[in-house]
This record gives sequence, structure tokens and C-alpha cells, in this order.
Amino acid sequence: MPDTSRDPVDHARTTRQHAGETMKAGVNAPGLIAVGLGVLSLVVGLFSFANGSTTTGVIGVVLAVLLIGGGLAWLARAHHKVQLKQQDWHRENPDAHYEPPTS
Repeated sequence: MPDTSRDPVDHARTTRQHAGETMKAGVNAPGLIAVGLGVLSLVVGLFSFANGSTTTGVIGVVLAVLLIGGGLAWLARAHHKVQLKQQDWHRENPDAHYEPPTS
């Protein structure tokens, strides 16, 4: 099996170029954690509204929007970097089969 450690596409295990990218790349952890905390903050904010605590509810929902938005932006930025790395790799290896990314 050839050395594909610098190839951003996992040819051996999948035909989908970026399958599992979000979970297997450690650089995505801050984005995933932020989205998880944002969802938790949304639940706390909505629970606070239901209990009549408007101030805590507003803080929870605003925090949720910021965390979820920041986490999704982090994931989008990391995914964009992977796509650029893939394009660079294919530019350096023109003999390799190239499929345009579907993501």
C-alpha cells in the first residue's frame, strides 16, 4: 500500500472524499465543543424562560447564538482548509485521479 499520509483523501476506506472529517480531525474539536455548549446554553435559556427568569433566559439564548455561530464558523473554516489542502495536493500530483469535492 502506498504512503498516503500527505494525501488529504482517504482512498483506502471510502469513496467519499471527506467522510468522517469532522470527527477524525482534532482541529475540529473546539468547534464541536462550542456547538455542544451552545445547544446546552439554549436548553438552559429556554428552561429559564419557562420558569419566568427572563434575564437568565436572555443571557442563555444570546450565549447559545454566539457559541453555535462561532462553532459552526470554526468548522467551516477547518473544512475550507481541508479543501484547499486537497486542491494543492492534486496540483502537486497531476497523475492522481481527481474527483471534484462533493462537499
